Amino acid sequence: MAISANLLRHETSPYLLQHAENPVHWRAWGADALAEAREANRPILLSIGYAACHWCHVMAHESFEDPETAALMNRLFVNIKVDREERPDIDHLYMAALQAMGEQGGWPLTMFLTPEGVPFWGGTYFPPEPRWGRPSFRQVLEATAEAWQTDQDAVRHNTAAIVRALGAINAARPGGMIGKEALDRAAASLLRATDPEQGGLRGSPKFPNAPMFRFLWQEAFRTGQAAFADAVHLLLASMSQGGIYDHLGGGYARYSTDAVWLAPHFEKMLYDNAQILELLALAHAAAADAETAALYAARADETVGWLRREMTAEPKNGRAAFAASEDADSEGEEGRFYVWSEAEIDALLGGDALAFKAAYDVSAGGNWEGKNILRRVTPAGDADAEAGLARGRAILFEARSRRVPPARDDKVLADWNGLAVAALCRAARAFGRPDWLSLAESAFDFVLAEMSAPDGRVQHAWRLGRVTAAGLLEDQAAMARAALALFEATGERRRLDQARGLVRAAETWFADADGSFYTTALDAADVPLGPAARPRGAADGATPSGNGLMAEVLARLYHLTGEAAFRQRAERLIQAFTGSPDALIESPTLLAAADLIASGASVVIAGEAGLAATEALLAAALASPDPAVSVIRAERPDALPPGHPAHGKLAPAGHAAAYVCREQRCGFPIADAAELAKLLASRAGSGLV
Repeated sequence: MAISANLLRHETSPYLLQHAENPVHWRAWGADALAEAREANRPILLSIGYAACHWCHVMAHESFEDPETAALMNRLFVNIKVDREERPDIDHLYMAALQAMGEQGGWPLTMFLTPEGVPFWGGTYFPPEPRWGRPSFRQVLEATAEAWQTDQDAVRHNTAAIVRALGAINAARPGGMIGKEALDRAAASLLRATDPEQGGLRGSPKFPNAPMFRFLWQEAFRTGQAAFADAVHLLLASMSQGGIYDHLGGGYARYSTDAVWLAPHFEKMLYDNAQILELLALAHAAAADAETAALYAARADETVGWLRREMTAEPKNGRAAFAASEDADSEGEEGRFYVWSEAEIDALLGGDALAFKAAYDVSAGGNWEGKNILRRVTPAGDADAEAGLARGRAILFEARSRRVPPARDDKVLADWNGLAVAALCRAARAFGRPDWLSLAESAFDFVLAEMSAPDGRVQHAWRLGRVTAAGLLEDQAAMARAALALFEATGERRRLDQARGLVRAAETWFADADGSFYTTALDAADVPLGPAARPRGAADGATPSGNGLMAEVLARLYHLTGEAAFRQRAERLIQAFTGSPDALIESPTLLAAADLIASGASVVIAGEAGLAATEALLAAALASPDPAVSVIRAERPDALPPGHPAHGKLAPAGHAAAYVCREQRCGFPIADAAELAKLLASRAGSGLV
């Protein structure tokens, strides 16, 4: 018999716990909730959101906390709440269903399902009263319930079409291998979509779109065309000086609501900041001038400072990973923690206020809803001027620390932590910060220690000492990529072994016969709609797709080991998604992996560890701005397997040498670190023999 109560108090997800006191009889997603709906033959109201989602909070306050609305929900539906970060597989499934219905997606996602979990109608945010041409939420509840009660046969007939559409979305579309022409077309198309004045994509709202811009950065090296790198530099400079960046505490908000990077939705996500940190590290090594390099270095330092200070999750056994997000709201108001009045600035900064206000766009009328979002609008000044602004920021940061802070979602997600680990590895070597590498090692080791299953899979979510969601493809792929980043950064063989183990787990539980991978595991027990709707795709979103990441992992393993089987598996994976050439621009991570296979470089550093010459060459190789460069240490003759093109290449005793290998051929040995850095700054004239 169904329990007439809200059951979310038994959960650990901060988002679900935010709704634990609602008068709605919420259930968490799972077999029990689905069984309850089937037994009662009652439709399901599925509400999906996340802890840092502003409009999720709005709908909660307006509808889910309202006793009359809750009573209607409880009478008509089995009500299920999902944290999209904890269950991205469920979110992906029903977001795809909504889009198949011709509706625009977003959060909160509101879906109506048959008792078997098949979607038949949905939307996003619904207001408590009719407005903006939208019905009220209560009107939606009553109309949907009536449709179900009066004509279930018609509803079930319509759901069959939706299931067929989902099957088509998730079907593999095999084709040939991605070549130069396909890369050229995709890169040119994406470049045309960028905003040549403000950076990012044209129009508003503006998102970082990190996977796309990382591909464009890699394209600058493949093609030698500066326009691709220029688009990335413009994005980073615009965001880093805009209101989307927190100039006091570090870190980037999820997106800007306007076309000039001024007014964000103020939530900060781990995945955005991880990917932006990696872009900063890549771009820093190829910055056009000292001022740009200094900007990237400052933003990287401040963002890692924010990760360390605000985003370190509950430690265990001396290790700690990173939390998922910080909320947009505090004291019930979006952005309240971050905005300022001119009077506050004047009172806190005194005689320094005038210069600070000019630099950060502060005025009596404000630049956003009568308040001021700090953004840097003046060029860098001399040392004294910048020191004065730094003092001002420190004073305001201290004053802000006395405000009520936004809530933090402190669950640990394996895939997002994998992105953060890889970014910290690259940033540590780009900016000369070995302490950042220690952060990366701690986070990686935490995830493997606390979130690994006995069968080798890494699980998806962890909080309060327990795993709360099963592992997905993205978790295996992102953590394998992180293991390879640690292997390159440290040379520790166990990291390479860990990457191999995660790849084996992915191939055991997620692989299809065509070489591609499904999002959910073979033994997933609570994902409805049958095998045809099992999620699979290569399109990137705000984060890279699992298939794109796995293609990169397999390609990098090929360059690091020389094992041809990894190349073959990477190519089969990529070819599973190339049957619709026009859709490839949606998969920039997959495109970048194709380039990595074909023309990526493995840089082999031969020489005794700790030798000054060896360390200088390592530093130059690891700081390369080309993402398609892999770095291997070869201290002994047997360090590389026979299949690697640099097998047997050594340096004379007491010396060190670097070999740059592409397309199974290696160049002459390089002993000078500056010469190596220059060679890796461009793929032209690679010196192959």
